[in-house]
Amino acid sequence: MLFIFYSIRISRNICLSSLKLSISTYSTKATSRIKNLNCIQKQQHSLNIKNLQNHNIPSSFVTPIGDQKNTQYVDVTNNVKQKDLCINDKEEWQHIKLDSGKLQKYCFMLSKIRLTSLVVITTMAGYVLAPGVFDAHTFIACSMGTGLLSATANAINQFFEVPFDAQMSRTKNRVLVRGHLTPGQAIIFATVSGFSGLLLLYSQVNELTAILGASNLILYTLIYTPMKRISILNTWIGSIVGAIPPLMGWASCVNDIVSPGAWIMSGILYAWQFPHFNALSWNLRPDYSRAGYRMMAVTNPKLCRKTALRYTAALTGLCYLAPVFNVTNWWFALTSTPLNVYFLYLAWKFHKQSDSKSSRKLFHFSLIHLPVLLILILVNKKYWYNEKKQKDIILSEEKNSDIYAIVTKIITSTSSST
Repeated sequence: MLFIFYSIRISRNICLSSLKLSISTYSTKATSRIKNLNCIQKQQHSLNIKNLQNHNIPSSFVTPIGDQKNTQYVDVTNNVKQKDLCINDKEEWQHIKLDSGKLQKYCFMLSKIRLTSLVVITTMAGYVLAPGVFDAHTFIACSMGTGLLSATANAINQFFEVPFDAQMSRTKNRVLVRGHLTPGQAIIFATVSGFSGLLLLYSQVNELTAILGASNLILYTLIYTPMKRISILNTWIGSIVGAIPPLMGWASCVNDIVSPGAWIMSGILYAWQFPHFNALSWNLRPDYSRAGYRMMAVTNPKLCRKTALRYTAALTGLCYLAPVFNVTNWWFALTSTPLNVYFLYLAWKFHKQSDSKSSRKLFHFSLIHLPVLLILILVNKKYWYNEKKQKDIILSEEKNSDIYAIVTKIITSTSSST
């Protein structure tokens, strides 16, 4: 864990460069208001001097800048009134006070609750799809542990990106940007949820699931997050992060990820993220460019459209591999075909037209496509295991072993007597 803490510190310095964030107090509104105040005072002062020079107005008529408070100012030349140009002397820099009544809401916002919910759902789907006996205790522990690790990753991600989130319309209202929570409180939240999630997966599920969860946490926070400002490869790394949760669900059920079937749902999730995110980022290019993020939609728009189309086609092919590896029956391949064909059609339109309308349609349909596809793959699962069948198999094996032992004893005794 010391390695993780030091890595977080190093990555934070890389991301923030020369920017220094205060852990206890900061106010984004204060700086803007102070700048506005200085500009207004300079304008008023120049206006007063101009009127004095041009119209020989007595100096007693002009109020000094230091004494101006909520006063009406008159431009003698144009006879235009300017009201309330000065702001009352008031302390702008204030300590952040934690509102305990909204603490749960702020924690949900810090964990990106909708994204975390999607991660948990894909983990559950991976568990149910695995060819093993359903155990409610392991299922719940895996879901909770994965959710806690996802919350940790999202909190650390927001901690790194406060100055950049403040420049984007989509992220400017996040809790750390708005000052509802301090960066120090975000780190405390991430530490508690991270330790709890790893401990839960390790003690109540298995080591393999805990290792996958820890690896995904490191991959998201220490590799993907800094790389967003370095290279467009961040999209591929981010897709790997999104593909690991269903693999964790599979591993928690059967404690194994060697079989090809374990990678079917992960592959589908990996491919799905390209049309989903590329369509989303297409209409956010000004925001990403302003914040300095290296996204395909900004640096290479043609590659962005091609990648969305290619991976949508790959997703369609993976759905036909599911029955080949005995993960589902062939009804899944049949029923998912219309869904995937329309998804592919929207990706092709986005590739050809490359406008806001086509990208918006592709993005919105991707939100429908994934849950429907998950339902189809679970409904058409090929082998369902339950505890009763498992017990019957064990009893039959015990009976067979007893018969074998009796037969062996009879043969041995007969041969010895002869």
